[in-house]
Amino acid sequence: MVKIKLSQTGKRNRKTYRIVVMEEGKRRDGKTIELLGFYNPLVKPPQLTINQDRLKYWISVGAQKTDGVTKILK
Repeated sequence: MVKIKLSQTGKRNRKTYRIVVMEEGKRRDGKTIELLGFYNPLVKPPQLTINQDRLKYWISVGAQKTDGVTKILK
């Protein structure tokens, strides 16, 4: 099953995240199918950049969003 997940980047205590599409069983920072966007919670207000067209495409073909991604997108 394909999932839309968060992948961590950055240093310790300065984490930023990538919103990626990957297989369910892969590691958090493993090989991705596609990069959809970025999320930076360290700035005020948190910065979110995402490709809406590709997100809608992946959801339409059956990709599931994880809880973290769902929370960020609201």
